[in-house]
Amino acid sequence: MDSSQRSKQAAGFAAADQIQDGLRLGLGTGSTVRFFIDRLGQRIQQEGISVQGVPTSIHTQNLAEKLGIPIFNLDQMPELDLVVDGADEVDPAFRTIKGGGGALLREKMVATAAKRVLIVVGEGKMVPKLGSTFPLPVEVVPFGLTFTQRQIADLGCRPLLRRKSDGNLFQTDNQHYIFDCEFSGGIADPESLHARLLALPGVVETGLFLDLCHGVVEGLADGSVRHHHRSTG
Repeated sequence: MDSSQRSKQAAGFAAADQIQDGLRLGLGTGSTVRFFIDRLGQRIQQEGISVQGVPTSIHTQNLAEKLGIPIFNLDQMPELDLVVDGADEVDPAFRTIKGGGGALLREKMVATAAKRVLIVVGEGKMVPKLGSTFPLPVEVVPFGLTFTQRQIADLGCRPLLRRKSDGNLFQTDNQHYIFDCEFSGGIADPESLHARLLALPGVVETGLFLDLCHGVVEGLADGSVRHHHRSTG
């Protein structure tokens, strides 16, 4: 296991070890969350803890069910105690960019249903400015792709339509497409950008999660972790 994977495993395992019996959990999507779900499944088998989960993607649902985690949808369980999810970037104000795994719409819906959101990340994800190391995913409807791309580009970025490794267009679980938007020098005003993007008729959601994260478990290359807590003052 390389240092990147080791840091992700450390974060995911540390978060899973915090989970208490009886919690209603939102289960995020991504490579770090996979380690969280794996460890949570181990605890269910070995310790007999009981949790209920609302997954943010079909992939997460399949993994959780395989590991014996009871699964519900958001209509069945509209109030959650905690969401554990990954992020592509986290800034000092606990604002995040998410959507590298393509599940940003469902992730945001599930996050807004939770009392707390805990972000798990590996090394290199804590950044001084959003958009400095990772493009911003923007989920859009299939109709008028070029039109929407042009409108997004007018906001000062370079939007690239996401494709799969085989060259075909990537589609979300909701049958939408994603533009990965590159900002030279990062995103100056995340709140303003989020509002301007959502005002475009072809945009469904953005990967800017601006007031949802309550804490971060950061895994390090040596397998240790750092805990970051957002001030409520």
